[in-house]
Amino acid sequence: MTLHEMVVGSGPAHAVFLHGLFGQGKNFGTVAARLGDVATCHLVDLPNHGRSSWTETFTLDNQADVVGDWLEQRFGHPVALIGHSLGGKVAMRLALRRPELVDRLMVVDISPARNVAAAQFVNLVAALRTLDLDSLTSRTQADEELSELIPDDVVRRFLLQNLRRKGDTWFWQANLDLMGDSLHAVGGWPAIDGHFDGPVLWVNGGRSPYVQPEHLEPMRRLFPRVLQVTLKKAGHWVHADDPDGFVAVVRHLLADA
Repeated sequence: MTLHEMVVGSGPAHAVFLHGLFGQGKNFGTVAARLGDVATCHLVDLPNHGRSSWTETFTLDNQADVVGDWLEQRFGHPVALIGHSLGGKVAMRLALRRPELVDRLMVVDISPARNVAAAQFVNLVAALRTLDLDSLTSRTQADEELSELIPDDVVRRFLLQNLRRKGDTWFWQANLDLMGDSLHAVGGWPAIDGHFDGPVLWVNGGRSPYVQPEHLEPMRRLFPRVLQVTLKKAGHWVHADDPDGFVAVVRHLLADA
């Protein structure tokens, strides 16, 4: 298994960013550039995403193990781990299972619970699967064909970043079949023992439905040192909706790293 990373900045702290479902590490590029004085940011493509290797099966724990093995090989010390959405779930599982690899944790707009809001991806994946890649001639054509099924321009173009071309052949860079068939696992949270004793920032979008009041108890039980921060004007894509607030919170996380 190999994981692709993009390194941005040269600050003293090492911060590893894990993106959400159907995202890529480069989605944090603008944020990372603003952190270059305090951190060397490692923007990782999760397994089955971007330029990273695909796995044959999907569970939160096997994805966390792949990332954990990469951290162990890549660094000789624990790092700050920042995960959004699916990346946040992978980061939490990793911190709980292999705490020696994680110095501090930032979980962005996701909870250690089943997330009903993730069901929106069922329709999105179904829409992507309607594209006939063999007859596709351009990215513009793909955008037009999906515009009725995915009317939100931002969401549609975010998903289409996974559509790639080699010569005359179009393909999905993300493992669309595996991830699409694993949405129940993506939205879930299997029982897990133990807790993570390091500092944890839990950053939520004030306009997002992903984090609910009933999620506070399991979050505190698993992460006793958690501090919750809500960025009121942000939705689920917190780092894109409120980049100033997001950068400020990451700087707080790294302040004494």
